[in-house]
Amino acid sequence: MRPVVPYVTAALLFGLGVYGVLRRRNAVLVLMAVELMLNAVNLILVTADTTVRAQLPHAGQVFALFVIVLAAAEIGVGLAIVLQLYRLRASVVVDDVPLTEPSPQPATTETGDEVSR
Repeated sequence: MRPVVPYVTAALLFGLGVYGVLRRRNAVLVLMAVELMLNAVNLILVTADTTVRAQLPHAGQVFALFVIVLAAAEIGVGLAIVLQLYRLRASVVVDDVPLTEPSPQPATTETGDEVSR
């Protein structure tokens, strides 16, 4: 098998995943794009393992297995965060998520003077 075909396929998958992460507003679609990128890495690891004879046998396949376990954990945590976000905001649009906490406003009296604490 020519290793060029899987490498080009993996590059296209990874590029599609990067595009999805950068352009999508829905958090579930962003998680799906991250999964595409992880699958592209898996394809590269397995292809490199079959084409390059390394010192450790099946090292690429073992690393691909670790990436699959990492992807499963990432999806579990990511979907839990998305569900909590939906419960709090009734939307999973990534652009509407506040990244910082709002700064507390100083307490003022009815005349507008600041109250010292």
